[in-house]
Amino acid sequence: MVQIRFLCLSLILPLSFTFFLALGPNTLAHTETATLGGGCFWCVEAVFQRIDGVLSVKPGYAGGNVKNPTYKEICTGNTGHAEVARIEFNYNKISYAQILNVFWQAHDPTTLNRQGNDVGTQYRSVIFYHDDEQKKIAEDSKRYAESTGYWDEKIVTEVTLLSNYFDAEDYHHNYYNENPYQPYCLFVIKPKLDKLEKQGLFD
Repeated sequence: MVQIRFLCLSLILPLSFTFFLALGPNTLAHTETATLGGGCFWCVEAVFQRIDGVLSVKPGYAGGNVKNPTYKEICTGNTGHAEVARIEFNYNKISYAQILNVFWQAHDPTTLNRQGNDVGTQYRSVIFYHDDEQKKIAEDSKRYAESTGYWDEKIVTEVTLLSNYFDAEDYHHNYYNENPYQPYCLFVIKPKLDKLEKQGLFD
């Protein structure tokens, strides 16, 4: 007999989404990619690395007008790119809609071109969809998130077609896990992870 495994992720109220997936060990992996910007990509990467069903997270740059930009160029805010995380996930374990549920929880979608003390267009809140199906799911998810009244201010997250994506430099990859005592990691990322863990987003 195949043993059934149940996955349950519950997000905090009133923005609360609970889902259950019955999975057997022989379930074939169906991979899909999400590209999301929610401030510094070190933060976004660290959050999604801890979500069950996520296979890999890669920091990068998207949506700009410069080919293969450097981090130094991105930091000027003049290239038009957003810092993003390219998230590959197993659709048999977590859906694109559920990935977006995590996204809403993991950052403040109401601050234009800003997350905390990180200010600039490169830190904008944005969902880069890969196809029409992702576009519809993203627009529906944004409408539902706004309808909850969880945030006092209006959501300013962009929903736009992925363009001009480039991987970030290698030293950005797995940044929090490899540099946990770097000041930004210690004072910005760790408190966010601790908060999301307490809310039950991951173990």
